Order: sequence, then C-alpha cells, then structure tokens
Amino acid sequence: MKVYADRLPTALFQLLTDILVVIWIYLWIRAGLWVQDMVQKLGVPGQKLEGAGSGIADNLADAGSKVGRVPLVGDQLVKPFNGAADAARSMADAGRETQDVVDQLAVIVALVAVAVPLALVLFLWLPSRLRWMYRAGVAKAVRDQPAGRDLLALRALAGQPLNKLAKLGPDIAQSWRNGDAEAVDALAELELRKLGLRSSRR
Repeated sequence: MKVYADRLPTALFQLLTDILVVIWIYLWIRAGLWVQDMVQKLGVPGQKLEGAGSGIADNLADAGSKVGRVPLVGDQLVKPFNGAADAARSMADAGRETQDVVDQLAVIVALVAVAVPLALVLFLWLPSRLRWMYRAGVAKAVRDQPAGRDLLALRALAGQPLNKLAKLGPDIAQSWRNGDAEAVDALAELELRKLGLRSSRR
C-alpha cells in the first residue's frame, strides 16, 4: 500500500492535509476536555453541600453523644440531635449525587462536542485517503506490466475528462483498441499522473 504520491505537488498536498487532520483532531480533543472541565465546575456547589452536610452531621453526632451522657434525660435529649444529624447526612448525600450527575453530564457533553468533528474525519477524509492509498498501490504494482498498463489505459479512457483525452489525439480510443503501444503508454501515464504517480519507464 502506498502512503504518499511520487509527484511533489500531490505528495505535498497529502502531507499538509494529513498534518491538518492531526491538528484538527488534537484541537477538538482539547476542546472536548475544556468543555468537560467547564461542566464539572457545576459540581462545585454539590461538593460544598456534601462537605457542609458531612461536617454538620459529624458535629451533631458528637454533640448528641455528649448529651446522651446526661443522667436520666440523656436518651430523650439525644433524639433531636440524631434526627438533625440524619438530615445533614441526607444533605451530604444529595451533594454527592449532584456531583455524580455533573460528572456524567460532563463526559456526555465532551463526547458530543468531539463526536461530530471526529465523524467528519472518519466518514469523509479517512475513506477518501484509504481509497487513494489502495488505488495508488494497485497502480504502482501493475504499471510496469504490459497488461497492467493496458488496464491503466482502460481506466483512463473510462474515467478521465474528455478534454484531457482529446489532448492525446482525436483517435486515442481507436489507437488503444488497435493495441498501439504509444497510445497505451500515454493513457496509462495520464491515469498515473491523476494519482500523483510517476511512470517507472522514464
């Protein structure tokens, strides 16, 4: 499989395009991470809520344990403290759940932000690049074989614009049908040039 063309303009264009695609992917990944960080900042109130709830619950539980040591009425006095501590723990749990939701949302938003640009690369640029690599590899493999050059010539007749074919002569198709070696080489060279490949016979 051939990665880059032989001819400098085509090879340079491919190299620059590949570099730009890599930069494009890198920048969008960085953007996705930035979006994730921004969304995660929404979880700060949840962190404060969890910390405050946990702190209040610990203080109330500690106070309740001290009040519980009061003779005779300790058991009755400790109940409100335990109830308040449970409420504070519920508040801390709510803060923790808020953080979990924000974390999940941050990941989803970041993935959505990166998905579209990466989809453009995967479904538009990459298939086109791989298709060229495959076609160029096949063309390179057959260009030195008489039958292969005939196939390249046939491909040129079928796919090249009429104005380019006309430049090879008005009877180029007839010449190819007659097996004219010069016509076959000219058509094969036209197809190779389209792919950015050189003819090894030169």
